[in-house]
Amino acid sequence: MKLIRYGTFGREKIGVQIDGVNYDTTAFGSDYDERFFEENGLARLAQFVKDNLEQLIEIPKDSRIAVPFARPSKIVCIGLNYRDHAEETGANIPAEPIIFMKSTTALIGPNDNVIIPKNSVKTDWEVEFGIVIGKKATYVKESEALDYVAGYVLHNDISERDFQLERGGTWDKGKGCDTFAPMGPVLTTKEEIPDINNLRLWLKVNGKKCQEGNTKNLIFSVEHVVAYVSQFMTLLPGDVISTGTPAGVGLGFNPPIYLKAGDVIELGAEYLGEQRQDVVAWQE
Repeated sequence: MKLIRYGTFGREKIGVQIDGVNYDTTAFGSDYDERFFEENGLARLAQFVKDNLEQLIEIPKDSRIAVPFARPSKIVCIGLNYRDHAEETGANIPAEPIIFMKSTTALIGPNDNVIIPKNSVKTDWEVEFGIVIGKKATYVKESEALDYVAGYVLHNDISERDFQLERGGTWDKGKGCDTFAPMGPVLTTKEEIPDINNLRLWLKVNGKKCQEGNTKNLIFSVEHVVAYVSQFMTLLPGDVISTGTPAGVGLGFNPPIYLKAGDVIELGAEYLGEQRQDVVAWQE
């Protein structure tokens, strides 16, 4: 099953995608939020869709597609989780997963505009495979990690490298700016993906392929990062873990290439759909 949300920002409605077509499920009666996942919402939604399949109404094709779940309690990210990306940035290969947080106010839909922040000089792109947690997870065993997963989502981990790396402190300040977390278009439930550790993902800027990766090249697997993160914080239903990006980010070019107003970012991943963002300048 693939979940979608659509409509104007802050007033999103819920839906599902069936064979590439988006249908409204507002009559189901609850948003795709923490309570939905906690209270067996995926199973209840699947039954609702089955019972009402003939009555489902296709949403207008020009509808804005939103983040496919309501704002989670947190977005946890894993840094330098592809060897080729660590190497292109000159970083050491991590012995344990690197964890940083991304603000939930950065969330936008998959095709919304990305805004270059005020005083930014080094805004960058990162295509990533995201994990959506399905139930409360604390001190999870790696062998049981997927039991706590609801599904997966495409994420563009937009990053401001000057804020992140040159302004002191943690990475978070370069990761959480407004519009820095486009997610969607769908939440794909885990049974729809035959092998999460062999999934292709890619990203283009202005039509030029910059990133081409595969989750088989993750240093720390999906199962490992779910279990690992749960040793340090409780993961709540609807939380997102973003697993890292392959080589090809702007920082890795010589000389580096950074986003500017007028650029277009396109990205996608098998089973997770595609995104497209116009890059615009910050305005007072």
